[in-house]
Amino acid sequence: MSGDLHIMPPRAPVAMPEQDFNTVFHDCSAPGAAPVRGLWRARLMAFSPAILATLGLTWVIYGWFDDAGLSAVEAILLVLICFNFFWIAFTVSTVGLGMFSLSQRRVPTVRTRSQPLKVALLMPIYNEVPWYVLGNARSMLEELRAHGGGHDYSMFILSDTQDDAIAAQEQESVLALQASLLPGVNLYYRRRQQNTDRKVGNIADWVANWGGNYPAMLVLDADSLMTGRAILRLTEALSADPGAGLIQSFPQLIGAQSVFARMQQFANGVYGAALAEGVSRWCGQEGNYWGHNAIIRTEAFASCAGLPHLRTWRGQDRLIMSHDFVEAGLLRRAGWGVRFLPRIRGSYEETPQTLVDHILRDRRWCQGNLQHLNLLWSRGFRSISRFHMFHGAVGYLMSPIWFALLVMWALIGVAEDASVLTYFSETNPLMPTWPEMTEARHVLIIVLMYAMLLAPKLLGIAALPLTGSRFRDFGGGWRFALSFLSEVLLSVLYAPILMVQQMIAVFRTWLGLQHGWSPQAREGGRYGLGTLMKCHALETLSGVVLTSGIVAGVVSPWLLPIAVSLICAVPLSALSGLSMAGGWMGTREVYREPLITRAARHYRSELKARLDRRAAATAAE
Repeated sequence: MSGDLHIMPPRAPVAMPEQDFNTVFHDCSAPGAAPVRGLWRARLMAFSPAILATLGLTWVIYGWFDDAGLSAVEAILLVLICFNFFWIAFTVSTVGLGMFSLSQRRVPTVRTRSQPLKVALLMPIYNEVPWYVLGNARSMLEELRAHGGGHDYSMFILSDTQDDAIAAQEQESVLALQASLLPGVNLYYRRRQQNTDRKVGNIADWVANWGGNYPAMLVLDADSLMTGRAILRLTEALSADPGAGLIQSFPQLIGAQSVFARMQQFANGVYGAALAEGVSRWCGQEGNYWGHNAIIRTEAFASCAGLPHLRTWRGQDRLIMSHDFVEAGLLRRAGWGVRFLPRIRGSYEETPQTLVDHILRDRRWCQGNLQHLNLLWSRGFRSISRFHMFHGAVGYLMSPIWFALLVMWALIGVAEDASVLTYFSETNPLMPTWPEMTEARHVLIIVLMYAMLLAPKLLGIAALPLTGSRFRDFGGGWRFALSFLSEVLLSVLYAPILMVQQMIAVFRTWLGLQHGWSPQAREGGRYGLGTLMKCHALETLSGVVLTSGIVAGVVSPWLLPIAVSLICAVPLSALSGLSMAGGWMGTREVYREPLITRAARHYRSELKARLDRRAAATAAE
């Protein structure tokens, strides 16, 4: 191809200034977010049970320790257990709130007549498979042509692709797609030669140069799929609420083709509805943003969400990697509402197909989420926005805490005379007094933690009828039960491996070893034995040490499930990528495939065949 393809409308510049985290900012054009009825009751229902349960556990464990007062080690153990327990209990109470909300009869609301909006669908891409991305784009454009209502939609493929060969295929796919679209369907494309500031810079470049012509933008990922009805409902919600700066949908997982991906998809499809409903209730107008499948008021985003670089303790300027949480906080800080509407169906995304691909993505997310700790005391952020950022970081910090608890429980041993710690004399002044926890007590804590982790799953199943779902949507009662047991078993097996890997991700981030933000392997990578052994070396070693302690009788046998998982990390990782067929752990989208996913698959195949023919013709020349 002689030069880069550039198919864009006339420029309509919009100023997008960088925000200052050290000053308070309010957007004068923000009309203010409408108050949410029952918000404080919802927050009490979400936070109070978790706080009370954590205080109760703290009181019980404190009573187990020596009456002489807490030693340093006892205090550390108490804090670690109760800190972890709060977040588990908070998930349970959020799911309970979601069930309560779903069970309430919907109160009729006065519908505000929405005004037609001109909406840009933005799809930022970076070294993606061209036929895959453009196949998704065409399916959404065709859906909008049929179901777009009175709004005006245009699709923008915003390429940051740095590989010239991929870029050439990308541009050929765009031309092929344009030729097949009916009149009135707008598809635009541009490629940046330098992907400055990655996705943040890609979106900011579009806003600064073309955002003035589009009052709203719907941000997509390369693997995003949204039905025309879902896009229309988001558009009308934004149009009808002048105080809303951003409205986030709840993406369902689709496209699972492996054991690990099907496990993730089943959990999302079965347990996710009640949890999402609970989150939406206690968030109110202070929701969060997940970076895609959300509609944004362009003017508000330009005025309030321009991101500066963060200065590290080493004096370096770093891009804010997990930008979405921060952008949501900035919009709310400026006076705009940020809403989460989980009841809008037809919003989809994909998930990594293998455990290794999940780990690679998780390391990038960890790097971004831990950055948020530097922003917690920035001026002007609402308390819930700070909580979102802290919660995102805690999701990764809990893994080192869990690992520390695992080490402590292992060292306590099966009895005082068999404990590893009896090798140290209490008369040694350098050795602190170890907490006097009996075997039954620390086993009780483990059982309690597992029960609390299982509770949201059971509540999610109980909430399914409230969402209009039936077991037949998942293949029938017996097949659903088998899928549920399989998902629970696999979750138990993979949880210790993910704990160790997230701990590694935390230390990689703290040590500055995590760099870059490479594209996701959409169809999953293929990894040999050597790669798997290298990736899971720490888990395997930890499992061997833990198993040896159990065999020697100095470590509680109740830790055997964790030891088995860790020692089998390599074969479990290989299992994660095995192809899935049939309806095992199938969701509604597996048993009744949405029309848009069928259309996307057809359009992908069509574009791929065209590219293959072109490549064959070129090779023949």
